[in-house]
This record gives sequence, C-alpha cells and structure tokens, in this order.
Amino acid sequence: MTAATRTESDSLGPLEIPADAYWGVHTARALENFDITKRPISVYAELVTALAMVKQAAARANRDIGDLDAERADLIDRASQRVIDGEFHDEFCVGVVQGGAGTSTNMNANEVITNIALELAGREKGDYAYLHPIDHTNRSQSTNDVYPTAIKVGLSLIHVSLLDELELLRDSFLRKAEEFADVLKVGRTQLQDAVPMTLGQEFHGFATTVDEDVRRLRENASLLTEISMGATAIGTGVTARPGYADRVRVHLAEITGLPLRTARDLVEATSDMGAFLSFSSSLKRNAIKLSKISSDLRLLSSGPQAGLGEINLPAMQAGSSIMPGKVNPVIPEVVNQVAFSVVGADLTVTMAAENGQLQLNAFEPIIAHSMLQSITWMRRAYQTLRVNCIDGITANRDRLGAMVGSSVGVITALTPFIGYAAAAALAKTALLTHRNVADLVVDAELMTREEVDKQLRPERLSGIEPITTAVPIISPEDLP
Repeated sequence: MTAATRTESDSLGPLEIPADAYWGVHTARALENFDITKRPISVYAELVTALAMVKQAAARANRDIGDLDAERADLIDRASQRVIDGEFHDEFCVGVVQGGAGTSTNMNANEVITNIALELAGREKGDYAYLHPIDHTNRSQSTNDVYPTAIKVGLSLIHVSLLDELELLRDSFLRKAEEFADVLKVGRTQLQDAVPMTLGQEFHGFATTVDEDVRRLRENASLLTEISMGATAIGTGVTARPGYADRVRVHLAEITGLPLRTARDLVEATSDMGAFLSFSSSLKRNAIKLSKISSDLRLLSSGPQAGLGEINLPAMQAGSSIMPGKVNPVIPEVVNQVAFSVVGADLTVTMAAENGQLQLNAFEPIIAHSMLQSITWMRRAYQTLRVNCIDGITANRDRLGAMVGSSVGVITALTPFIGYAAAAALAKTALLTHRNVADLVVDAELMTREEVDKQLRPERLSGIEPITTAVPIISPEDLP
C-alpha cells in the first residue's frame, strides 16, 4: 500500500510529500541533497527553539507595522510557541551541515511552523493559499538575517546550562581543596621534584582556573547578543519596512529574555563572524585547560603501585580484557578526547569564518554545528568529570607524607636559615644516602630539631604561614 502524500511545488517543479509531514517541498529537497552527517538540526534543541523564537518575534513585528494581519500573525505566533514549548522538534529534520548558507534550515522552520498554524486554523497541511511559508511566516526576513540570529540566540540559550555545569565543577574542586587542605605533598616542575605544597592547594588551583573560564565564557557570550534582524539579504533592509528592525528586536528580546541589540552596520553584520570566532576561542581555551587538569589527575593517580599514586580516582569499570584487577582513569581520558574535538571544532570555525566571500558567509551551518556540538559535549563532560570522578577522589595520605619526608625539596624551606650552598650540599648528601633531610640538618648542627620542625610544619612548607629568618646563614666551609 502506498503511503498517503500531498503534492507541493517549488521553482524546480512538483514533489510528493508525506501527507502527515509538517515540513514541505523545500525541506524535501534538502533531505535529498544533504544526507551526509545523518544528524538533523533537531539534535540541537536550542537551535530549533531559537528558530521558533525568531519566527514568533517576526510575526509580532509584522503585525505591529501592518505587514501581517492579526489573524495570520496570531496563528504563526501560536504555532511558534508550540515549537518553543518542545513540540514538533522531530519535524526539523534537514541535515545540520548543508549548502546554501542555512536556507534549508530556515525553510524547514518556515514550513513546519506554517503547517502547525494551518492545523490551528482548522485547515489542511499545504493550504498555502491561506498561509504561506514564505509570504507570511518568512515576511520581512531572509535566511541571511534569520539564520545567524537564531544561531546566536541558540548559543546564548545553551551556554547558560554550560556555565551552570562549569560552576558545579568548580565547586566540586573547591570542596576537595578544603578536604585536602592539611595534606602535604611534593610539588613538581618539569616532572621533577620541586618544593612542598598541599594537595588542597593543588585542587584549589584547579578550581581557580575553572572559575576564570566561567568569567571568560560569560564575557564572550555577550558578543552573541548583537543581531541582524531587518538586514534581510545583504544588510540593505530590502523587503523590510521602516520600523521593522526595531520592533523585531524588542519582541525577540522579550521572548528570549536576552539583552539583544541591533548591529549598527547591518551590511557588515551580515558577513561578519567575529562573535562566533571569539566565543569558539573561549570554548577552546576552556577545553585545553580542562584537558590539562584531566592529564594531571591521570598522572597523580598513576600506578597505583608503580606510579605516583598520590590520589585515588573512583573505580568506574574494569580496565582490561587481559590484565585482572586493572582499573584505568577512563573519566579523565574521555574528557581529554572531548577537548581534542573542541580544538578541532575551533579550527573548523576559524576556516569557515575566513572563507566567507563578499556580503555573506555561506559556511554558517558548519560554524553552528561545530559550536553547538562543542558546547553540548563539554557540558556533558563537565558533569561526567564532576559526578564520576572529582566528587569521589581520595588522597593517599600515608604515601604523600612519606614522599614529603624523604624529598630533598623540603630543604628549600631551610635555605633562608642555612644558605643556598649549604642546602645544596646537604641535598646532594640526602640523595646519595637516602637519609631524611631534617635529620641531616640537625646532625650538621646547622639548626636544632625544634627549629627544623618549626620551619617544616605544613603551614610553613605550603606557604600558608610566612617564614622568619631566625638563625645566621651558614657557609659551606662551616659544615662539619
């Protein structure tokens, strides 16, 4: 049995459309042409929502200036609201990566919203003589102002949840910093032993770097609030009546809750990708820093017997099909891989932005996909790292204490009292004899046991409490 269809036509001719589909002929062409990624625009719910918000704002603006009668404007408004509320997202089915600078995405939205509106009016899908996807739903618009505006609104919507997750991750690091505040360890530079610090200080550093990225992401997101509605094809405002640009901005700001502003030069704004470049760069920055933290966690937990073994990551799954009992740091590893993808996506955004020609950038679809995927993956990576790793980390306190006690790095804390040369000589002796540094200093009668213990207290070693020079500096000639 042949499924029921309806006939729709475009400039290329007629095409049969499934009768129950809310999309139409333009979407059907795109489904044939861009069956590449197997990823429809509906995978990014915020983009679909943003498209509906733009169409809703445009309908209200067109009603205000008299370009759309109240009845049709209301139908488009109500239909758009249903999409904003989460309905019909599966009808937004064109491939997210497409040719045509996003025209297929815009037409998909026009057709779906129009056919929802037709049903609300008690009419059949495809009854475009009454309500048309282009003449009414796309009135005073073109893909060239709708699509970039929708991308910016979608990114603004999704970045809120990204920051929420990033702040939760920061707070998780802060809790661990407090938990490990009294745990001394050996700090390292260039993978070699340096000076003592606390494990709490190390985790506080992780929290601080995450917090810095919260601020940078928020700053760069503000660039996404500049929109180009009313620019239409190339920024000259053709087909949009005076007053439309201002009215659509007011309505879209009210609908989205965003502090939107119209670009001061719509010709420039139609081809400019600067906001996307800046925001993508801040995503890459965060990804790189989070990848570095993940690599540090893998190093600190390495072993557990033959590595550093300073901390224990939660055991999430068996790590080997051949080595019994092996457990791998799978959560930091997956975060590393997400970061690698984000770096690649930023390069894609960079190349796409550079390759736009003259009055339009045709490559906004890959920009949208790259950035939305990066945010989506990073948001999930933050949560996975926090819940499945950071919250469950424990410290190997005994091992850390033993490493500090036997480390020659602690002698750095005594150099203000015994001098650099004497400290270097004793450090060499400690390495050769494997003796405790504090014992060597006391045996050399350079400091008393009480003085050594005072200066090697965790508060002093970690810099929480400042040192005070209490004894004269000893020259190497005075060593016994």
